Amino acid sequence: MRRVTIDDVDVVTNPLGVHDVRKPVSRALGTEHVAMNYFELAPGDAFAGGLHAHGDQEEVFYVLSGVATFEVGRERERVDVGAGELIRFAPGEFQSGFVREDATEPVVAWAFGAPGARHDWDAIETIADCRTCDEERAHRTALTDDGRFRFTCVSCGTSFSP
Repeated sequence: MRRVTIDDVDVVTNPLGVHDVRKPVSRALGTEHVAMNYFELAPGDAFAGGLHAHGDQEEVFYVLSGVATFEVGRERERVDVGAGELIRFAPGEFQSGFVREDATEPVVAWAFGAPGARHDWDAIETIADCRTCDEERAHRTALTDDGRFRFTCVSCGTSFSP
């Protein structure tokens, strides 16, 4: 058994700098089969760096306070999720969550993923502008040894790190 409080979990932010408070609770608890992340997001902040899909993991977001907006699918349908509401994304479903710039309050939320407590980077696909194809394309996502993201276009093979 392990027990932690949110205040005792270290802040570990996204390499793209899209939020200030992300606490990987699953790491603190030593879970193996479920990922749990606690977020405090200010207006303009995001859960992750953009539209992406986890091919090997479903995700559930639970909003404790505020309103989070999610873009769903490659069509980027927008769905607002308010306090006390949850949203689920199936493995392979593209999604991105954020707090609108004009929001009047921050968001406190949890993100849960299963199976697995850690990302399989080979199973994450990100939608980004390709610098060679000159249009939005799917990119394989990797985390470099120095803690940065590397995106590789699945169409032409061009790689970049933001």
